[in-house]
Amino acid sequence: MKISAKKKEKISEQILALLFSTTPKPLFTLHIAKEIARDEEFVKKLLLDLKIKKLVVEINKNPFGIPYKRRSRWKLSDLAYTIYKNKQ
Repeated sequence: MKISAKKKEKISEQILALLFSTTPKPLFTLHIAKEIARDEEFVKKLLLDLKIKKLVVEINKNPFGIPYKRRSRWKLSDLAYTIYKNKQ
């Protein structure tokens, strides 16, 4: 089943709103997928698209500086945060 570009955009907006509500705490892909009730791989694809657009930042290391092997945490970029903050 194919999802239209318009629906992908709406889901991406949900992801950004979720990340804004949890700022400055970064979330794992799994937690984002559970919160918006979507498949984890689909959410990861959308997050990577948002990363290309520079709306989210991927964090590949834990708080001790050790790189993750298979997972990532995500947070809003500074640009996206200021835009969301000004809209509120």
